[in-house]
Amino acid sequence: MKILNKYISAIVIISMFASCKKEYLNTAPTNSTAPSTVFATTASAALAVNGLAKLMTQQKISSQGFNGEGTIKMYYGNYAGNHFGVNLPGFSIPINMEFYANPTSTYGYYPWYYYYSIIGNANTIINRIDAASGTESERQYIKAQALTFRAYAYTMLAQLYGNRWSDSNNGATLAVVLRVDESTGDIPLSTLKQTYDLIYNDLNTAISLFTASGKTRVATQFYLTDINVAYATYARAALNRQDYAAAENYANKARQNFPLMTNAQYKTGFNTSNSEWIWGSYGATDETLFFYSFFAYIAYNSTASTITSTPRYMSKDLYAKIPTTDIRKALFLDPKNLAYNTTTGEGSAALTAAAKAQYPAMQSAARSYPYMQFKFSAIDMPGVGNLNHFRSSEMILIEAEAKYFQNKPAADIQALMNALTKTSLRDPNYNCTSTGAALLDEIKLYRAIELWGEGFDFFDLKRWGDKIERKSFANGGNFVNILATTILPNQANNWKIVIPSRETDYNGAFNP
Repeated sequence: MKILNKYISAIVIISMFASCKKEYLNTAPTNSTAPSTVFATTASAALAVNGLAKLMTQQKISSQGFNGEGTIKMYYGNYAGNHFGVNLPGFSIPINMEFYANPTSTYGYYPWYYYYSIIGNANTIINRIDAASGTESERQYIKAQALTFRAYAYTMLAQLYGNRWSDSNNGATLAVVLRVDESTGDIPLSTLKQTYDLIYNDLNTAISLFTASGKTRVATQFYLTDINVAYATYARAALNRQDYAAAENYANKARQNFPLMTNAQYKTGFNTSNSEWIWGSYGATDETLFFYSFFAYIAYNSTASTITSTPRYMSKDLYAKIPTTDIRKALFLDPKNLAYNTTTGEGSAALTAAAKAQYPAMQSAARSYPYMQFKFSAIDMPGVGNLNHFRSSEMILIEAEAKYFQNKPAADIQALMNALTKTSLRDPNYNCTSTGAALLDEIKLYRAIELWGEGFDFFDLKRWGDKIERKSFANGGNFVNILATTILPNQANNWKIVIPSRETDYNGAFNP
């Protein structure tokens, strides 16, 4: 049995009825609709595409805390980075990347399971939609959507299980298993270059099909893929591949028609789609994962005990670098002269009172923490909210970084940085004048500020080959001792998760 058997056979269970077994090795689900029925018409096949979107916010495997894309952002992007903190010493395994060389770790297995569930279901759509009854434009649109989902999933797998491009001998190192059909036969690992070649091919085809179809989603369907999502996925993949010309091109394309949000929108909790959301996941009270949703793990107003007891916070180092005129600084709690415990970080009664005065939506039982976050809030309890995946802000930053590494004129890069922060009025006093290495440092700094908490920290550091360095209270930071650590790029299995044994045990062609 291969790891994908249940993903492919269960497409309709996942896509149409939103139910699934918690253990992937269980027998096939009892409720199913034959693929021939699902793909009889384009109308029914469109439900399977909705199912791909739903997969991104479903609970998976045996742990209730695994919740799709939110878990990837939190555990793998936020926790393992430099600037996102939470006083959870018991979570040192994912936070300090201690599982990266452990093939039996659930943390190492989960992203593999999750993204291949998307890939397996996308493959079924891609390979069956051509025979569905309906118009050619409908078939083209559905296939383009599924190809974009697949490309996104492989982009994330490449970042987690592959080398950083700069350490890959131009993509020659092995990365992931490339499955593009409904078979479950033995397939060896492909190289990182082959993985990006597939991603590029999928996106090129998707863009062509989106264009030929003449179709796009309506504004309320921000959770579905369209040509802009394909452009954004291309930009992110190309940046990771150090294909800077493509990254610049597609980032620019992706952000067209997605103007930056207003300052007022910036302060409303990052829980509702607005003008700059290119792609996200839908969240509502009737579809919540309750205490296991992304917002139940981050929203400052959540009733979840993990939030009321251990609020999420920004590193003191990053906070100190944000200008006082920047609206983003006010989304984090400045302890000023108010006391807090320098062993646990828990705020004094005075600090907690100050936090609740500033943000009265905090729960009455909630504790404070120096530099705790107020960027994310839930729209309903305990953790309801729409989850963003691509914003035009990220695209501006990708474009700036890509221009920098192509040695484009500094003035062009400065203009992008000013558009993000000065012209948007996030900091009307900001003015980018940096050049040379200082300009790259500024791009890195404003990626950290702008995208904090959205799951980028670790992935950015890996791409750049920069170290993780978290400071303890004793050393002038705000991390508890066990989480205040330095991790170099050549440590923790070179920041590459080992292929899980649940793949290698059943894939006879595995050849690391």
